[in-house]
Order: sequence, then C-alpha cells, then structure tokens
Amino acid sequence: MREEFWFHFPFRVRYSEVDAQAVVFNAHYLTYFDTAITEYFRALGYDYLGEVARTGIDFHTVKSVVEYKAPIRFDEDIDVCVRVARIGRSSINLALAIFAKESERGSEDLRATGEIIWVATDQKTHQSVAVTEDLRALIASREKTLAQG
Repeated sequence: MREEFWFHFPFRVRYSEVDAQAVVFNAHYLTYFDTAITEYFRALGYDYLGEVARTGIDFHTVKSVVEYKAPIRFDEDIDVCVRVARIGRSSINLALAIFAKESERGSEDLRATGEIIWVATDQKTHQSVAVTEDLRALIASREKTLAQG
C-alpha cells in the first residue's frame, strides 16, 4: 500500500500527543493528516495562501475519516502518506495512510488510513466553485493514477 503514495511526511510522536493509554490520542491523527496535506501541496509547488489571496477561492473540509489499524506510541517515527485520489467538479478527495517508519518490520506497518474531502469555495459567496484547471494539471502531473470525475 505504501507504494501507492509518492508523498510522505515524517513525524516523531511527542509526549503531549499520547493519552492515558500511552498511545496517540485520536484527535492528533487529523492534525497529522492536516500537516501532511499542507506539505503535500508545498511539495507540488502550489502557493496555497497566494492562490487564496489572488482568487478568493479556498477549500473547506466537508468530510474527515480516520480508520485506526494499530496503536502509535510515544517517540515512534511515523510517515504520513498523502495522495489525491479523485478530483470532482468542485471537490478534491485526499487519501491518507500512516505507517511506522521503515524498519525490521518492513514498509507495510500500517497504523491508520484516512480520507479528507475538500470543496473549493468562493470566500465572498460561500458557494462551491470549480477546482481550477491549473490546480488540476499540477496535481495530475504527480498523480498518474488519478481518477477524475
């Protein structure tokens, strides 16, 4: 599954991220996802803040899903993987996965999967708008198996 992702972002779990059960508190998975998505777009060369300022279009999160597969513990090194799975007229579906850093356990030590759906929204009208052709092309340049709908 790891090979489905061209982009990954590393984290080391901090003590403040674990709960009384000594595993990463569930809400932090979304923080990991959000940070990795930001870095994904940076790696694409997409100027997120610049585009919002220039066009008045921003993305709103309309769906967040986390599926927990195995615990993540304090001081573990993990990789959060991101890819765009689908681009609709106004939406972008992001697929995510968290793996333990490659080790003797191999590269498929999957800890969680996720899905985030964004909708492009005009910030003045708060109505959905089409994902720009420039962004579609930029994403497609890296996501060779992208299913557009």
